[in-house]
Amino acid sequence: MTVIVTGASGLLGSALVRSLRADGSRVVRLVRRAPQSTDESFWNPEKGLIDPAALRGAEAVVHLAGAGIGDRRWSDERKREIMRSRVDGTRTLVAALASQPVRPAVLLSASAVGYYGDTGDREVDESAPPGEGFLAEVVRAWEAETRPAAEAGIRTVTLRTGLVLSREGGMLGRILPIFKLGLGAPLGSGRQYWSWISLDDWVGAVRHLMAGRAGGQDGGGVSGPVNVTAPEPVTNAAFTSALAGAVHRPAMPLAVPAPVLRAALGEFAQEGVLTGQRVVPRRLLDAGYAFRHIRLNEALSAVL
Repeated sequence: MTVIVTGASGLLGSALVRSLRADGSRVVRLVRRAPQSTDESFWNPEKGLIDPAALRGAEAVVHLAGAGIGDRRWSDERKREIMRSRVDGTRTLVAALASQPVRPAVLLSASAVGYYGDTGDREVDESAPPGEGFLAEVVRAWEAETRPAAEAGIRTVTLRTGLVLSREGGMLGRILPIFKLGLGAPLGSGRQYWSWISLDDWVGAVRHLMAGRAGGQDGGGVSGPVNVTAPEPVTNAAFTSALAGAVHRPAMPLAVPAPVLRAALGEFAQEGVLTGQRVVPRRLLDAGYAFRHIRLNEALSAVL
């Protein structure tokens, strides 16, 4: 099986590439520098450049490229970069795929649970409408760029991913050293929900969706939005307690106040930290995916 992957050097992409190659699949990585092997091909999404030959023979495409959401403060220019990197990259890739004489069977395109905005205590699945805010706006525009692929007959899945647990990166990787020092604390009210998934389950879910399995049978495969999260989201306070326990350190008794977070993180603090989404993976469960880690304590033990 030949799979095209963008964003292959990131946390999610590198884990997926390792898994696919371990099972004998050929993976072609789309990169922004000069290719260094036959398994790499150059593309420049901002300029709409991509080598169509790199896509020939691909049976599946996994599109994960995009500027980081929480690694820098949100200046106006950074917000434009976050939006542009997703819209331009998806538009360039989808146009190239749709123009192929023989198209891949499936496109799995990254997305995010930020689509739902702040859900408070309300549990949401893929049928919920979009929420408000910059991240919801980004996700709506991002997902809209995949429609020409579906119209061209490519089974298209948008991966609405939550907080992916890995000690190697992502939010957990950044906060783990703080918790190991015994300085972990709830953020803001601590009541905001964090919809999480272990890295192993993220890779497993993507591969399950790629294979087109639906309920254990060949039903043509899932298409459209899929929440790639574990079935049991938790509040930030519960996450704090679980992570402190996992590293055998106490959590701080007082929460980090919202004004302090806003001063430290800027505009990102409100949408990325102080609000949350209580998301359930209804379509993933209906498609027969068996989670390795359903409960947060189990996932943290495996990850750490």
